[in-house]
Amino acid sequence: MSFTASGSPASKPPADFVQHVHSISRQSSVFLLGTLFTIAAGYLFKIYLARTLGAEALGIYTLGMTAGGLVSIVGAAGMSQASNRFVAIYVSAGQTRKLVRFLWFGGLMMLVTNTLVACLMVAGRQWIASRLYHTPVLARYMHFFAAIMVLGTMTTFLGQALAGYKDVARRTVITNFIGTPATMVISVALLTLGLGLWGYLVAQITSAVLVLALLVAAVWKLTPKGEGRSDLLPVPVAPGAEKSPLFEKEVISFAFVLLGMQGLEFISGQSDRIILGIYLNAREVGIYSVAASVVAFVGLFLQSINQIFAPTIAELFHKGEHDLLLQLYQTLTKWSLGLTVPVALAVMIFARPLMGIFGADFREGWPVLAIATVGQLVSCGVGSVGLLLLMSDQQNRMVRAQAITVFLTLALNFALIPRLGLIGAAIASAATNTSLNLLWFRDVRNKLSLFPSGRGYVSLLLPTAVTVFALLLVRALLQSHIPDIVLVPVALGAGYVAFLLSALRFALDPQDKVLAAGAYARIRGTFAAFSG
Repeated sequence: MSFTASGSPASKPPADFVQHVHSISRQSSVFLLGTLFTIAAGYLFKIYLARTLGAEALGIYTLGMTAGGLVSIVGAAGMSQASNRFVAIYVSAGQTRKLVRFLWFGGLMMLVTNTLVACLMVAGRQWIASRLYHTPVLARYMHFFAAIMVLGTMTTFLGQALAGYKDVARRTVITNFIGTPATMVISVALLTLGLGLWGYLVAQITSAVLVLALLVAAVWKLTPKGEGRSDLLPVPVAPGAEKSPLFEKEVISFAFVLLGMQGLEFISGQSDRIILGIYLNAREVGIYSVAASVVAFVGLFLQSINQIFAPTIAELFHKGEHDLLLQLYQTLTKWSLGLTVPVALAVMIFARPLMGIFGADFREGWPVLAIATVGQLVSCGVGSVGLLLLMSDQQNRMVRAQAITVFLTLALNFALIPRLGLIGAAIASAATNTSLNLLWFRDVRNKLSLFPSGRGYVSLLLPTAVTVFALLLVRALLQSHIPDIVLVPVALGAGYVAFLLSALRFALDPQDKVLAAGAYARIRGTFAAFSG
C-alpha cells in the first residue's frame, strides 16, 4: 500500500492534480526534448568550438558575456521574470487591458533602457578590457557583446511572456529547434572561412535577430485583441479623466525587487568568472566556462519543470489552492531529483574523460565538474523553492537569502581562487548553490507550509544505489577500451536504464503513476506519429 507524506493511505489523485500534471508534463516534456536536442547538438558543437577557437578565445568570449550580463541587469529592470508572473495572472483573471499594456510598455521600456546601457558598455570598453580584466583584446569585440546583450534581454522578456501563456512548447520550438541550429550552422560557415571569434559572435547576433522576430510574432498571436489590434496601443484619455498608469503598482514593486534579486544573482553566479579573469587569465576562464556549461546541463529536468510550473504556482496561489500546490510540489520535486541522479553521477564519475573530449587543454578542468555538480544535486533535491517564493508574493525573502549568500560567494571566491584556482571557484560555486537553496527551502517550509515528501526521498535510495553500481561497472569494464567520446554517452545511457528499471519497480506511488502514464502516452504517440 502507498502512503502520502502525512502517513495516510494514498488514494487516487484528484482530477485537478491530474489536469495540472498533464499540462506541466506536456509543456515541460516539449521543453525537455528541446533541451535534449540542444544538448546533443550543442555538445558536439561545443567540442568543435573548443577545438577550433581554443581555451583563450573561449575565455575572451566568457569575459565579454559576463560584462554584458552585468549591464543587462540594469536594462532589464526586473521585467523579464515579471512577464512570466503577471502574464499568467492577467490571463487567468481575464484582464486583457492590463495584459496588453504590460506587454506593450514593458517591451518598449526594455528596448530603450537596454540600448542606452549598451551604448555605455561600448563607450567604456577600454576600461572594462584593460583595467578590469587585463585583457586588452576584449575591447575589439565589445560592440558585438553589447548587441548580444540587447537582443538577449528582449528575447528573454518575450520568452517569459510565452511561459506566462503556458505555451512553453512554442517557445522551445523557436529557441531550441530554430535558434540553436541557426547559430550552429552560421557559426560553422563563418569559422570555416577563418573568421574565428568574430564569426562566432556574428552568428549569435544573426540567430538572435531571427529568434526575436519569431517570438514577437508568437506573443502577438497569443495576446487577446479585444476590439482589434489597436488594443496594443495606448488608449487616448478624455480631458479631466484619470489616466491609467503604465504599470500596476504591484508590477513596479515586483520588478524592483527582481532588479535587486538579479543583481545579487549575478554576483553569486558570475563573480567566479570575474575573479578568475582578474587573478588568472583568459585561458583558465575558458576552461572553467566549458566545465560550468556542462554542470548547468545537470539541472535540465528541474529547468524543464520550472518553465511551466512557474505560472501554475502563480495561478494556484492566487486561487488559494494550497493542497493541490503541495501535491504538485512533492511529486515534481521527487522526479526532478530522481531523473537528475543518473546524469549527476555520470558527470562526477566520468568527469575526466568528459572534459577531455573538448581537447587536451580542457582536461585539467575535471575537478570543477565533480565539485560543482554537488550543488546542482542539492538544488534539484529541494525542487522549485525559488519559484515558489517568487510566484507567491514572498520575493522579499528570496532576495534576503540571496543577499546572505552573496557575502559567502565573494568571501569564498576571493579566499580560494588566488590559492586553488579552478578548484577554488568550483568549491565556492557548490557552497553558494547549496546554501542558497537550503535558505529558500527553509522559507518555503515555514512561510508557505510546503515541503517535499520524505517518503519520496527514501524511495529513490535503491534506484540511486543501482545506478552507482552500473556506472562503476561501465568504468571498470570499458574506460580503457573505447574512446572518451563514446564512453561518456554509453555510461549515461547505462545509468538511466539502471535507474528507470529499478525506479519503475520500487519507487512509484499513485501520483507518480499519473506522471509516468502521461509520459508513456506521449512517447507512444510520438513513435506512432513517426511510424505512421
